Amino acid sequence: MTAYQQPDIDCQLCPRLVEFRRKNQEKFPEFYNGPVRPFGPLDARLLIVGLAPGLKGANATGRPFTGDYAGDLLYETLKKFGFARGTYDKRPDDGLELLDCRITNAVKCVPPENKPTGPEANTCRPFLISEFDAMKNLSAILCLGQVAHQAMLRTFGLKLSSLKFGHGASHKMENGITLFDSYHCSRYNTQTYRLTPEMFENVFAGIRAHLDG
Repeated sequence: MTAYQQPDIDCQLCPRLVEFRRKNQEKFPEFYNGPVRPFGPLDARLLIVGLAPGLKGANATGRPFTGDYAGDLLYETLKKFGFARGTYDKRPDDGLELLDCRITNAVKCVPPENKPTGPEANTCRPFLISEFDAMKNLSAILCLGQVAHQAMLRTFGLKLSSLKFGHGASHKMENGITLFDSYHCSRYNTQTYRLTPEMFENVFAGIRAHLDG
């Protein structure tokens, strides 16, 4: 895939996700209900990768990590470390701007129970590869959760056993890009203290040191 590509608003590639989309269009007609495009400049050095849009977050608003708790923590942390400016108001027209940072998902459409299948991730992977090809300044990738980490390894053609996931871990890949890992900034992870704001900020401190070093 040479030209930059993202799925159409009415993408038909994954039958299960298409059927789920149609049900959500009936149940939540005010929602965006479509493949969620990346957010942020293509010339950014940092790419943040989640697994898939949340039903009442990005699937509702059409912008990654916008409208749910995960976005509250993510965007405030991005602002603190100079990767965003403006006000995050849980809507795509709030004027928030990303700086040297771009956000995407391994799977573009919301899946049932927030769990995409392996074949769905494989089908969506060319769009992720297109993202990497278009980001000429890419230096760091932050994987939010183990599944996103594994999706990145598959995208780069690496064995899942080659780079072990761990919160706060970083891996310098042969292509020169450094892979950073964090537990997902979900409400569940933060309420159970699996991930605290301080733990999340420590990851971004490492990313900032890498980019500025």
